[in-house]
Amino acid sequence: MHRTLFLVLAVWLAAAINIGASGVLARLPVPPPAVALLLTVGLLLTLRASPRVRRVVYGLGPAPLVAVHLARIAAGAYFLVLYRRGVLPAEFAVPAGWGDIATGIGAAVVLITCVPLRTERQRLALRVWNGLGLIDILMVLGNGVRLFLREPALGVPFTSLPLALLPTMLVPAVIVTHLLLFAWSWRSRPDPHVLR
Repeated sequence: MHRTLFLVLAVWLAAAINIGASGVLARLPVPPPAVALLLTVGLLLTLRASPRVRRVVYGLGPAPLVAVHLARIAAGAYFLVLYRRGVLPAEFAVPAGWGDIATGIGAAVVLITCVPLRTERQRLALRVWNGLGLIDILMVLGNGVRLFLREPALGVPFTSLPLALLPTMLVPAVIVTHLLLFAWSWRSRPDPHVLR
């Protein structure tokens, strides 16, 4: 079943790349932030409606769910590059860039020090990082919506590659994996014999 999940993710990535390359996003009546929100809601509804999908995703454990966030290092750095080039405004790119970089580095630390989950301290560290990372992505998305409503041209860079991958895949995946990690951390308990 894990192969099927990875196949679905590969098809999703291929579709996101194709959409970004074809210019479909630029022609949609829905702006990029709304695309990200709609896909996020769709993923959450799928997880809610399918016990089988939930079992498979929870069965992965935390490592792949945390590893998704390593991509935020590259995304954050690219935001800062685009700010320097004058493509994105500082009001969006600087907090989004540094927030993503910090969250991505935090993901690496969590992968090294907290996975597999053996102690209550590790679980607490996972939850703290996860909470901060979720707050960061929600603030970035909220800031993006606010700035887009003020200046719709801000959305234009997000309608073609590589930034088109953010609303069509990365942002929904990031939000959903944060929520899944919270659910996983509440369902799973460290082995009480190795608690420190």
